[in-house]
Amino acid sequence: MPAQLVVATPSKLGAYEDCPRRFRYAYLDRPAPPKGPPWAHNSLGASLHNALRNWYELPVSQRRAEAAPTLLKAGWVRDGYRDVEQERAVWRRALGWLESYVDTVAMPEEPLGVERGVAARTSVMAFSGRADRIDPLAGDGLAIVDYKTGRWQPTADDARASAALALYAFAAARVFRRTSRRVELHHLPTGTVAAAELSEESIARQVRRAEATATDIRAAEQELRGGGDPDTVFPISPGPRCGWCDFRSHCPAGRDLPAKEPWSAVAAPVTGPVEEVDQIG
Repeated sequence: MPAQLVVATPSKLGAYEDCPRRFRYAYLDRPAPPKGPPWAHNSLGASLHNALRNWYELPVSQRRAEAAPTLLKAGWVRDGYRDVEQERAVWRRALGWLESYVDTVAMPEEPLGVERGVAARTSVMAFSGRADRIDPLAGDGLAIVDYKTGRWQPTADDARASAALALYAFAAARVFRRTSRRVELHHLPTGTVAAAELSEESIARQVRRAEATATDIRAAEQELRGGGDPDTVFPISPGPRCGWCDFRSHCPAGRDLPAKEPWSAVAAPVTGPVEEVDQIG
């Protein structure tokens, strides 16, 4: 019998590559260990993603920067902030980003997809994900757009090296039956667009890497089901990310490291490259 396909998403693949123990806590342990408090930077990212999703629900004639306050307020997520004063300051900052973005960055009138799910199968995995936006290009091409709201300003090299973007391009090409090579990271705090044109080989390389990770996940899950020690099969990979982990207080390695305050990543505006914190999308 052929091996069962591994259900893979960018989040699952990334979690296992970062720390197999975090993967186990998030996707296998039942009941799952309790998570820590919500992160303000995740709330900020979700709020801006909500606003940009709702942008395309407006009639074209109403898609102007003046609509930004209403859109942001309607989708605002309040969790994780230190206090009301900080939340209000971050809201004003986010509004400035949103107004500037919709006013200065070219946005298609009708994207092929907004928060569109894409999926593709290989001999190893059943991949699925949700792209922030999929834009039509001249001819039969399309572009994968990913919004970024963290402090780190991405570059074209970041877009070119992104495993998630390459996998979205791989899946979107099969869903839409169109050429999918262009990938873009839209950094809302600075209004910059980091774009790259991927080659067939670079996409294939990322797919092979994802398949290798999926194969490792399948082997670990099989060993666990066969009676393997959970802590041995899914080892801890301690590092700088531990301070941001949802399961830090439950993890033997993470609990000994300094904790990050839930609101610390949004405590100051963007001033240049600093420690990167992953955002939604």
